[in-house]
Amino acid sequence: MNRNSFFTVTMVFIIITASHSQPWVQNDAIYNPSGIPSLPFSQPRFADPDGDGDQDLIIGSVDENPYYLENTGDAVNPSFATGPDIFWNVDMLDAEMGVCCDIDHDNDLDFITGGFTGLNLYLNIGDASNPEFEKQEGFFNGLAVGNNPVPDFADIDGDSDPDMVVGFSESGMVKLYLNSGNSTAAEFMESNSVEVGDVGLYAYPVFCDLDNDNDFDLLVGKDDHGFIYYKNIGDPINAVWEADPTVFEGLGNATYWNSPSLADLNGDELPDLVFGSYAGPLNYFENTGTASVPDWQENTTLFGGVIDVGSASNPWFYDFDGDGDFDLFTGTQLGDIKYYENTGTITGPAWTENSEYFTSLKHSIYSAVAVGDVNDDGLPDAIVGDLSGNLYYHRNTGSGFELESGYLEGISLGGWSSPRLVDFDSDSDLDIIAGNEAGKLSYIQNEGTPQDPDWVEITGFFGSIDVGSNCVPAVCDPDFDDDWDILCGNISGDLTYFENQDGNWVENTEVFEAISGGQNTSPALADLDADGDPDLTLGQYSGIFNYFRNDYLVTGVSDPVQRDSQLNIKVYPNPCTQNAIILIESEYNSNFSLELLNMNGQVVLERFEKSLPKGNQKISLNLSGLPQGIYFLQFHSQGHTKVEKLVKL
Repeated sequence: MNRNSFFTVTMVFIIITASHSQPWVQNDAIYNPSGIPSLPFSQPRFADPDGDGDQDLIIGSVDENPYYLENTGDAVNPSFATGPDIFWNVDMLDAEMGVCCDIDHDNDLDFITGGFTGLNLYLNIGDASNPEFEKQEGFFNGLAVGNNPVPDFADIDGDSDPDMVVGFSESGMVKLYLNSGNSTAAEFMESNSVEVGDVGLYAYPVFCDLDNDNDFDLLVGKDDHGFIYYKNIGDPINAVWEADPTVFEGLGNATYWNSPSLADLNGDELPDLVFGSYAGPLNYFENTGTASVPDWQENTTLFGGVIDVGSASNPWFYDFDGDGDFDLFTGTQLGDIKYYENTGTITGPAWTENSEYFTSLKHSIYSAVAVGDVNDDGLPDAIVGDLSGNLYYHRNTGSGFELESGYLEGISLGGWSSPRLVDFDSDSDLDIIAGNEAGKLSYIQNEGTPQDPDWVEITGFFGSIDVGSNCVPAVCDPDFDDDWDILCGNISGDLTYFENQDGNWVENTEVFEAISGGQNTSPALADLDADGDPDLTLGQYSGIFNYFRNDYLVTGVSDPVQRDSQLNIKVYPNPCTQNAIILIESEYNSNFSLELLNMNGQVVLERFEKSLPKGNQKISLNLSGLPQGIYFLQFHSQGHTKVEKLVKL
């Protein structure tokens, strides 16, 4: 299993086939109320960069520079919240992850990163409580660590200076670099290194002393399940490494790319285990053993838990706070409308309930809500349905919601109305698609203006569509053909998908065939990981949410091209808004050409050729004239082709 397969498409000509089913990967753990973002390929590390005596959290990922969460609790009862952006000056290409170490012995923590550009040192030019990081060019020059190495630091030989362990990405090698300098002027050389072991691919090592013998052992995560633990059976000065499979037996077997960190999070002087994975959510196991014999007990309260609205969750996504990511709304069995602000990032959601502003939206039980700016005043309004079958328009005044009379009053759907807002007829105002208790769909067209809505039910619009009972629709375009399709849930947990084929509704059983929900399944689609395709969330009668990440694989009409390990390409930021940077690393002198394709395989950026000297080059790409969506950068060099997916928001 290769991590890059989630982000790189290696096809010469790109097309989308509507009948080709998406591979959905379930990961319900992103719906936890901890407020910790679920960043893809998460790599948590603990340190105290603000010098207040407790452990703060740093999360690395593949999509952005490291994310800092400050411990707002204490050393015994930690609580983590988004802290100041202390890593604003850290280049995301340098830092897929990072660790803190006082490498120059000046009593503050510096930041050492591993990323696409290898190892990098960011010295703390601030102080122990107000860090400010500045890159030191060339500090690790001469080390052959490749792309995306993973470092950690400890005094392994007892000479009072920090030594370094590095996990290698493609080789899986774990290598120890002894510090050839001293405590104030560190120096690392290939000639003063030793190989510890090979874990396969993507080694993620951390130092620890789990047997309390005063020397450092190594815990290593990897791209596959589980961990490898190397026990130091030597002494504090002369390490001898021996793999011991018993200490972490059974842990991390349900996740891939496990990247561990060990820190005392409950003040009992025992190291606890926190690890990230490809899916993003953090896994926490408390050490309930002894100083020399650890024992691991899962704890889901600090980084996990489950959002549970009580009963009858009915999700809807909208960027209510205007910060560029999707927030979560839901109805409930008691009729309350709940709002969970996304306090994470555009690629890694985190949820904090803040429902007070929406208390006036309650009518009857079994509520459903759709949020959107229906009167074009810049404030998102709400359409509410409930068990009565009625629909209610609540205008957002900026300080609350007011129920507007004279709208939707002649429309009754017969029971359990579930409205969804969408500009279905492409006339720049918001229409309503709604399901009901009888299993039917209704189309309620806005025949007014974007400023003054006038909703009129169009009878027979969906023909004989009937999904059984308690129909809840999601309006979507999973086949990328630029028209609206409909996905429906029902009382039995079934999902039924209807493709819009020139105005005819044709059931397609393939796209969502592997997915089923609980009683009263309520679907919603939103791109929660910003990879350009819609992910699926299901509400259900139990009150929780299920999440299915869309790992959509684009199909091609020609043979896959050969990968060329001598040409590395990185596009950032990705997703982007207007401009992107292409970083090309080549091991030879050659010519290359580039073209940008849209989802239909059409060239939308004129192809150009350029000489490519050995080494690194940066190319700026201006996308300001292109609509938002998914594009593919296609590179040709020395008879090889590489394709990188680029998402414009």
